[in-house]
Amino acid sequence: MKLPQNKFKKALKSNKTQFGLWMGLPDSICAEIGAGAGFDWLLIDAEHAPYDLRGIQSHLQAIAPYDVPALVRPPEGTTAIIKQLLDIGAQTLLIPMVNTADQARQLVQDSLYPPQGIRGLGTSMARAAHWNGVEGYLQKANDEICLIVQAETKQAIDNLAEIVAVDGVHGVFIGPSDLSASMGYVGNPGHPEVVAAVEKGIETIVKAGKAAGVLAVDKVLAEGYAAKGASFVGVGVDASLLATSVRNLANQFCSADKDSELTAGY
Repeated sequence: MKLPQNKFKKALKSNKTQFGLWMGLPDSICAEIGAGAGFDWLLIDAEHAPYDLRGIQSHLQAIAPYDVPALVRPPEGTTAIIKQLLDIGAQTLLIPMVNTADQARQLVQDSLYPPQGIRGLGTSMARAAHWNGVEGYLQKANDEICLIVQAETKQAIDNLAEIVAVDGVHGVFIGPSDLSASMGYVGNPGHPEVVAAVEKGIETIVKAGKAAGVLAVDKVLAEGYAAKGASFVGVGVDASLLATSVRNLANQFCSADKDSELTAGY
């Protein structure tokens, strides 16, 4: 059995912006719906959504038959969590809250097998190695790992040139929501100063020869960031899409009746 190629890592080298979907609903049926929708990539968000390790694995298994790469964002970037995610088959990791180059260097170490890193060996129990069924997995796995770190604070933006220069970091993803809070504009990722900081960050990342990413559910912002050179842009969140859709549907049929009932009570 051959080691699967990291399609996302390969796509980042193209000149085409890759548009993706954030996945926060931990049911594998949702993963299948997202996988068949036509996005360039999907991200399993275990930082804010209620995924456990087996839930992430179930999502990876549900997505696997489809021609779309899956990224995984853990709750934090620790040696143990990274090892487990790579062993269950994640090839691209998006690590939140990386504020310094030292943090980035440690994450590179955690993601790679020796001698380049310190990832522990346990291929007999690893889905990634098909339980020792992938010939030469230990020698080839490092080549297919894609490490994306998140810059989502003012400190990270200030240190961005040093972070993006770390060998083994393939890209930097700017998180506008947390960045807006760090800049004093909590809840307003579209504030002009936040947008300017994101655009400047994209410029710094691209200049360093790395992939720049960002989450932008506003179409105008998403297209603007892509035009500035973002290699990959998250344009939607499955939980938010469902919530918005069902609320809109309820409002079409139920709001007037409820308003009448409330009015009748006075």
